[in-house]
Amino acid sequence: MCRYIIFPKIVIFLFIISITKVYSQAPMNDTCELCNKPSFRSLVTNSFNKNSTMNITSAEDTATMLLIKGGAFQMGTDDPHFSDASPIHRVIVSDFYMDEHEVTNDQFEQFVNATHYVTIAERPLDPKDFPNVPVEQLKPGSAVFTPPNHPVDLKDPLQWWSYVVGANWRHPKGPNSTIVGHGKEPVTQVCYLDATAYAKWAGKRLPTEAEWEYAARAGGSHKYYWGDSILVNGKWAANIFQGDFPYNNLVQDGYVDIAPVMSFPANKWGIYDLDGNVWEWCSDYYSSNYYAVSDSLNPLGPNKSLDTEEPTAIKRVQRGGSFLCSDQYCIRYRAGSRGKGEESSASNNLGFRCVKDISK
Repeated sequence: MCRYIIFPKIVIFLFIISITKVYSQAPMNDTCELCNKPSFRSLVTNSFNKNSTMNITSAEDTATMLLIKGGAFQMGTDDPHFSDASPIHRVIVSDFYMDEHEVTNDQFEQFVNATHYVTIAERPLDPKDFPNVPVEQLKPGSAVFTPPNHPVDLKDPLQWWSYVVGANWRHPKGPNSTIVGHGKEPVTQVCYLDATAYAKWAGKRLPTEAEWEYAARAGGSHKYYWGDSILVNGKWAANIFQGDFPYNNLVQDGYVDIAPVMSFPANKWGIYDLDGNVWEWCSDYYSSNYYAVSDSLNPLGPNKSLDTEEPTAIKRVQRGGSFLCSDQYCIRYRAGSRGKGEESSASNNLGFRCVKDISK
């Protein structure tokens, strides 16, 4: 099961500027946040939110979109591992179009070239948000999965997550990495604010959580979105972690980390990569108890974020899991489960796809 740890601000300060390793243990629940990526970006949300709106001119991206015919389905799960995904409730969604795969590096680059947009991970950190940290040590970057080569305490996510200066969408693992030659892979190191900026430019929007799950289930009701068995005809159906997390990846699915889009079979409705590979942003605010009061027709989520473990952080729903999901540790790629993330946080296992309303 995924665990989520609350880190005091001093730990996050030291994590961001890589001064030293200071760890803290706090009460946990079963809610995964990008397989326990500390939401260090929550400290700079206010300054980034004030500066994140840009004059974006609409255009058309190159994505193929498929018509998802609306209907009713049972949303959520009664799996006790996922307390925030219950109760199961009947939801009706209207027709909509969905990208057949996640937004790729090539597509995001087209957006940046057209708009000169600067992602949150590339922007300077505001010293006012870090009064106890020397200005010269506040450098832009983001969270990167940095696996150890030995067993570690799975209660301590700082054993496999590092703040890497210079990590951003062009350099997902840091300044020595590149997206050159990886144009067909999902773009990563994009936060919710970046994803919504792209969607606006493309004349689209992010999916609601209900739309996302409806498309992922594709009319089915199974343990996994593809069925009830982890393997399909002896093969892995999604890009997740096999082996001893986080240090021994057996790569049985063929990929150490991110796979190009459409590397695994589409679901029954022709949509690719709704499970594993990278987490995907949804438009809904995250609230752990929303399902008990959810609307039944085209629910848009709560009107504000509520995470009792970080009540001051503004969080959005994430869905689908990533290449780091492991039955040994993180199982939130299973059908009906939910993820969450602070709006301005990014990492190298987090991306998005878009949807579009049916023209009236």
